[in-house]
Amino acid sequence: MRKIVLIGLGLAVSLSAVAASNSRFPAQSERTFRDECSAYSEAGMRDCLAKKAHESEQALKQAEKDVSAVLSKWDEDTKYINFAKKKFAASEKAFAKYREEQCAFAASLGGGAIGNTLDMGRLACVAELNSRRAEQLRNAVTDLPWK
Repeated sequence: MRKIVLIGLGLAVSLSAVAASNSRFPAQSERTFRDECSAYSEAGMRDCLAKKAHESEQALKQAEKDVSAVLSKWDEDTKYINFAKKKFAASEKAFAKYREEQCAFAASLGGGAIGNTLDMGRLACVAELNSRRAEQLRNAVTDLPWK
C-alpha cells in the first residue's frame, strides 16, 4: 500500500511539474511576441524578440526532457515505449526542419525590408513555434499512466 502511495505521489509531482512548465511559458502568437517587444526601438525590438526566441527554445528543451522522462516511466510494454521514443525522436527532427522552413517563409514576408526587420519576423516565428510545440508536447503526455 505504501509503495502505491509513493508512486502516486511521484506521478502527481511529475505531472504538476509538466503543468507548471505550461504556465511558465504559455504558447503565444507571433503578434503577441511582437506586441510585447514593440515598446523598444528597432534594434531593441530585435533584441527583445531574440530573447523571446531563446526563452522559447529553453522551454521547448525542457518540454522535450519532460516527455522523455514521462515515456521512460510510462506504464506500458517496453516495445511500445521504445516505439513511442523512436517516433518522438523523429518528430523532433521533423519539427526542427519545419520550424526552419516556416520561419524562413515568415521572414520572406518582409519583402524588400532589410536586416533587422527580416530577422524580427523570423525570431517572432521561432518564438511562437517553439512555445506552441512545447505546449503540444506537454499536453501529449500529461495523462499517460506511470509505472
